[in-house]
Formats: sequence, C-alpha cells, structure tokens
Amino acid sequence: MKTISIIIPAHNEAKNIHPLYEKLEKIFQTLGEKYTHEIIFINDGSTDETGAEIEKLATEDSDIQFIDFSRNFGKEVATTAGLNNCSGDACIMIDADLQHPAELIPKFLEKWEQGFEVVVGVRGKSKNASLLKTIGSKLFYTILNTITESPVIPNSTDFRLLDRVVIDEFNRFTETNRMTRGLIDWLGFRRAYINFEANERLHGDASYGLWKLVRLAMNSFVSLSFVPLKLAGYLGLIITLLSGLSGFYVLVGKYLLHWEFASTFSDSESLAILIIFLVGILLISIGLISLYIANIHIEVIKRPMYVVRKKKLRNS
Repeated sequence: MKTISIIIPAHNEAKNIHPLYEKLEKIFQTLGEKYTHEIIFINDGSTDETGAEIEKLATEDSDIQFIDFSRNFGKEVATTAGLNNCSGDACIMIDADLQHPAELIPKFLEKWEQGFEVVVGVRGKSKNASLLKTIGSKLFYTILNTITESPVIPNSTDFRLLDRVVIDEFNRFTETNRMTRGLIDWLGFRRAYINFEANERLHGDASYGLWKLVRLAMNSFVSLSFVPLKLAGYLGLIITLLSGLSGFYVLVGKYLLHWEFASTFSDSESLAILIIFLVGILLISIGLISLYIANIHIEVIKRPMYVVRKKKLRNS
C-alpha cells in the first residue's frame, strides 16, 4: 500500500477547510485499499478561524496533520514547509480554495503509476481573470522562458504530483526567495501534464493580490536567471557605443562638415540630452544589480525560511 501526502497551504480559508477535507476523503474512498494518505495543512498566518478549523479536524482524524506558522510567510514558503515534512511515497499539492479540481487526483496517480515522476496541472483560460492579469501572465511566462535555462509551461500551476525522489531533491534547495514551480521544473525528471478548468472559489476572496504576484515574478527572474544582471552590462556597452557614435556625429557634422541638422544642436542641449540618457541607464543598471545584492544579503544571513507556532506531524 502506497502513501500519498496531500499538501494544502491555507491563508484565511476557514470556510473552505471542511468542504475540501470531505471531498478528499470521498476521493480516497473510491480509490480503495491501494493507497493510504495523509493530509498536511499549512496555516500560513491566517487571521480568521482557519487554524481552529484545521485543529478541529486533526482531533477527529489521525490522517490530518498541520503546521501553524507564527505569521504569514507566503504560499511558496508554506508549500515548501509541506514538502519538508511529508512522508508519502508521493505528494499532491493543492490549493485550499477548491479551485483546483480534486476529482482529478486519480488521473494524477494514474500518470504516476505509469512512471512519471512529476505530474503538472495546467490551467485553461480563466473566465474571471482580468485583462491586466491575463496580459501580465503571458508577459511573465514569455520573459521567464526567454531568460531561464529550464522552460516553464505557461499556465502551469502548483496543482501537481511529485514522486518521493523529486521531493527529496527539492528539499535540498536552500534559497529563501523561491518560486516552487520554477525550482521543480529546474530539477527535471520525467513529467506529464493534465489540463483542467479551474473551479469557482467556494468561499472568501483570493489573498494572492497583484503586488504579491509582481513580487513573485521579480523573485523568479532574479533567482532563476542571471540574464537581468548581465543586462546591465549589455546596456552599458550598447549605450557607450551609441553615445560615442552620436557624439562623433555631432562633432564632425557641426564643426567639420557643417551639416545643417547637426548644427541645430547647441552644445548645452547635446550635453544635457546625453547626461539625462546616461543617468537613466545608470539608475536602471543599479536597480538590477541591487536586486541581486538583496538576494545575496537574504541568503547570507541564513534566517529560517519559516517559524512554526505549533504543529502535529507523524515524523515529529
């Protein structure tokens, strides 16, 4: 009998905890005695009754485990905590808001039994997604796949199955700023994909706002690629060449060849345009470099990725 760990990060999902638990139990009942399971909830600093609902379930069902964070550390860290502490032969990561269709779990397990070590849920077009979010998502995946060495499938989600060998390799990562999907894709392994249409959120509102998505995107670019850092150097080289050619054109055209267009630029105007342009490029370059310096600072001080207030785990 194989054990499947269900990892569920939760932030302010009190009303969704019990419906999701009931749905998962029904699914594993239909799978019969082939699998046993454990459910690990990670309460990511919720301010509602999410923690109380999880603890109530844990007293009623020994298969329920939980990790209660001391504050909100973010979904990526919460998912990492689940992966650090699961004991199954495979795990399935799923959101607590019931938008990931849990009824597809048997299909994930079927792909796993066929020998795939990573099974990824790929979300179809969302009817409720705003135009800004849709454009931003396309732009994010386009840039990420351009600058990283391991391509990320557009609209791939955290709804995925990982074999034990993948979990163990993932747990070797030490970086603090992370995109779970990107790190899993970097690992490689044999993978399969399952397309799905996201369900409507049952209760509550999404807590992963626009700013968090932007911050996740920036962390992903910096942690998964050196191209943005190299871009500063490339920009400096290009601007140096362009400014040199422009200066040569103005000097030669104005003072030697007496071109009419070149003569329209006064010395102060030419200098002001050049200085403003170069200062802008310099600030952009410093900003890109500062992102990497900030990441280095975070990694060097080696703070714990998360702090646990309380927990109930089989391996603790």
